[in-house]
Amino acid sequence: MFVRTYARLFVAGFRRQSTYRLAALGGLVANTTFGLLKVALLFAAVDAAGGQLSGYDVGAMSAYIWISQGLLGSINLFGRTDMAVRIRSGDVAVDFLRPVDVHLATIATEVGRSVFALLPRGLPSVAIGAFVVGMSLPDDPAAYVLGALSIVLGIVVSATTVYLVAATGFWLVETRGVEILYMVVSGFFAGLFVPIRLFPDWLHAAATATPFPSMMMYPVDVISGRVDGAESAGLVGLQVFWLATTIAAGQLATRAGRRRLEVQGG
Repeated sequence: MFVRTYARLFVAGFRRQSTYRLAALGGLVANTTFGLLKVALLFAAVDAAGGQLSGYDVGAMSAYIWISQGLLGSINLFGRTDMAVRIRSGDVAVDFLRPVDVHLATIATEVGRSVFALLPRGLPSVAIGAFVVGMSLPDDPAAYVLGALSIVLGIVVSATTVYLVAATGFWLVETRGVEILYMVVSGFFAGLFVPIRLFPDWLHAAATATPFPSMMMYPVDVISGRVDGAESAGLVGLQVFWLATTIAAGQLATRAGRRRLEVQGG
């Protein structure tokens, strides 16, 4: 019963997002456009470094660019969620009356919406990049299996982390400032702009101490074959750690927020 309930919420989120087909097409065009811009900039950086930049050659850098662009529609790096709006409006009080866990129900719905984005935006973005520019990909089928698992974990970690941004609304009411801060930090540390391996050592250490690389950078590294064997399994293990941590934090925040909640005017 428990699994079936949240599976249906997942499907509901998937179906809800599938109604926005023109938006998905617009997202694909944006992903491809910015992917080509990143190709021009980062390929020039690799060429200026003599063909290798912190372990990235042109093929590996192309794989990073297009896989990360493909994940952009499924990884919430903007910090905006429906839950933040419902907390601000007081509609979350109705959610607490339903016979489901508000935290897990929100995550299941958000993950369903994110998984749908892989179909019209994620996979076509990678296919366009492979056809137009080319990229290095692993020969071992196991890399794709572990990479698919890593992508799913990245999507769920993104949903559980952004829920924490929404949960600050129990205390702040207005969360737009937190969302902007989240957008700036998450995109940078997740590896949206450049691979975090290019960071200085101190900044790389700071990034790996956050859940953000688990959303995008680690899945890209695993499925592109930049890491393999024990190192790839270690990255997936870090994703599992951050998933457990953010779920536990979300549960605590929801329980504390429920006691703190005051519906304005009601």
